[in-house]
Amino acid sequence: MTFLAQPDVRDARFEPSTFGAGGAEPYAAALRNAENVLYLRRARSEPHAEPFPIDAGRWSADADATDLRLLAGLTGPVLDIGCGPGRMVRAAMGLGLSALGIDVSATAVRMAVDSGLSVLRRSVFDPMPLEGAWAAALLVDGNIGIGGDPTALLVRCAALLAPDGTLLVELSQDPDTDDRYEGTIEDSSGGRSAVFPWAELGLTGLRGRATEAGLVVAQDWRLDGRWFARLLRA
Repeated sequence: MTFLAQPDVRDARFEPSTFGAGGAEPYAAALRNAENVLYLRRARSEPHAEPFPIDAGRWSADADATDLRLLAGLTGPVLDIGCGPGRMVRAAMGLGLSALGIDVSATAVRMAVDSGLSVLRRSVFDPMPLEGAWAAALLVDGNIGIGGDPTALLVRCAALLAPDGTLLVELSQDPDTDDRYEGTIEDSSGGRSAVFPWAELGLTGLRGRATEAGLVVAQDWRLDGRWFARLLRA
C-alpha cells in the first residue's frame, strides 16, 4: 500500500499551538541536531520546578529493541501519530508492514519524506486516509499528550481504527498520573517554544478514559523502563 507523502503548506499565523512550535523553535532545531537535549517545562510552574529532560536524538535514531517488540505481531496498515522524523514508520516498513506517519512539524515531515518514508503533515484530528480501517495506531514517546485532552484523542483514535484494530499507547511511569497542563519546550541555551496544551497519563487514568472512548485496555506491560498498553474496541 502506497501513501502520498507530500507535506502540505499552511499559514503559520493561523495554526494552533503544538508541541515545541513557535518562539525559538527548539523542537525543529533539535531534530536537525540529534545531540540536542530538550526540556519539557510546565508554563505555569514555580520558577524552581525542575523541567523534564527529553533525548531529542532518540527521535531521529533507528528503532531500538523495545520499539521493535512493540510492533511484533501487528498487521498493516499502521498509523504512527506524532511520528516525528519517522523512527517507528521506518521500523514498521522494515518489518514488511504498510505504514504511514503523521506529524504537525514541517521540519519533522520534511526529514521523513526526504529519507523515503510515507509521512504526511497533519494533525490526528484532520481528515485521514483509511478512516476507520487502520489495523494499528501508535501513540508512543508521550504522544498520548497531544492536544492536552487524552479523552478526545482516544475518541479520535477509536474512529480511525478498523473494527478489530489495535491502539498501542506509551504511558507515564506513575499509574496514577492523569494531568493536563500548558507546557513549553526549552533547549540547553534557554530558547523556548510557544505555550501548548499537553497531558500525561498513567494506566489508571487510561482505563477510565478508554471506556469513554469505547475502548478497553486489553494488556499492559513494562519493558526497558517504559510502560505500554494495548487497547481494543470494547
